[in-house]
Amino acid sequence: MTATANEAPRTPPRALVRAFWLIHRTIYRVTGGRFGVWRPKAGTRFGTMRLVTVGRRSGKRRIAMVGYYEDGPNVVTMAMNGWGDADPAWWLNLQAEPETTIDLPQGPRRVRAREASGEERERLWRRFTEYPGWGDDITALSSRRGRETAVVVLEPQTAAAS
Repeated sequence: MTATANEAPRTPPRALVRAFWLIHRTIYRVTGGRFGVWRPKAGTRFGTMRLVTVGRRSGKRRIAMVGYYEDGPNVVTMAMNGWGDADPAWWLNLQAEPETTIDLPQGPRRVRAREASGEERERLWRRFTEYPGWGDDITALSSRRGRETAVVVLEPQTAAAS
């Protein structure tokens, strides 16, 4: 995905991105969660989780498969929509109802979502440049959006906090 100095990084067609998301959720569901989420690997430090939200308008349960990395006890992801300009629905849902559940390979976890800001955001954003194939292209990709891409921190909640 790394672009040369004279060309902008390319993103896959929107239809392909949506098809991949649908297939990913289906694999997780059909296999009973045995496939579809994985822990961060040693070389990349990035994994995939299943994020459960409540639709801000419908009130229905919504599922998204998103990449993440661990930052201490927190799980960090980026609110991107296949690099499209609109924010992903799951992020809009979390802004309306930040308490939710994520499914990780080691099991479900209750979390509370918040947007990182300031120095914390910059520190967490830099980690995304380590994602295989992104490197410095992440800045070029994010500049295609009309707004800053939110860095989302999912903080664990204790049973008493739920």
